[in-house]
Amino acid sequence: REKYQLKAVRVASTGLDDENEVKKYIGAKAAEYLAAIVQPKDVIGISWGTTMYHVACALQPKALAGVQIVQLKGGTSHAQGLTYAHEILERFAQNFSAEAHYLPLPVIFDTRALKEMVDADRYISSVLALGRQANIALFTVGTVRDSALLFNLGYPIADEIKEEIKQHAVGDICSRFFTAAGEICNEALDARTVGIRLTELKDKSYSILVAGGQPKYEGIKAVLAGGYANVLITDQYTAMRLLKET
Repeated sequence: REKYQLKAVRVASTGLDDENEVKKYIGAKAAEYLAAIVQPKDVIGISWGTTMYHVACALQPKALAGVQIVQLKGGTSHAQGLTYAHEILERFAQNFSAEAHYLPLPVIFDTRALKEMVDADRYISSVLALGRQANIALFTVGTVRDSALLFNLGYPIADEIKEEIKQHAVGDICSRFFTAAGEICNEALDARTVGIRLTELKDKSYSILVAGGQPKYEGIKAVLAGGYANVLITDQYTAMRLLKET
């Protein structure tokens, strides 16, 4: 917490340094932390993916007045069921007896013009605005491996852009790819991406990164370098690696 100037850190104790095991334990730790901080009328912005699914499954019911849950990025794809986007939002909303706000869109559009046209829709713009206003953001970091979820959802990402991402990016937050310095990797792809911008995460009271495991380590470092998270929830192996960084 002191080294990376964070508001809070929670470290889950996992039996194995295995990414699937890590997701279960940090998911439970994140659910516990969220329950401790959430207050009536809070707006909670969430991303999707397998880590966030583990968070959603670990939530303990806590009904609060006026809480709203909003998706921070588009969640539909050509491979339904892999993102868990709808189920995660539903679980969060039911858990807090909250109102859910969906972004029923792909996260990446074919062109910037089409994406901007969709952004201008009154309903979509209101959901995006609510995501920007959320005082709590809960998200993970993706990898740039061939097996990464985002690369297997049928989104229109040209091979040359994928290659650039694999060469220069270390991860993504809400499908926005960034370099080791925490800067956007490909501006053209970023302009076609629906959801919260990385810089907007810096304005949150709680900007909570839930991530751990060796494959995500470089991405976690970059998120901290970019200042996009003020709370880190991770595993003990990742925590030790971060402490050893010079």
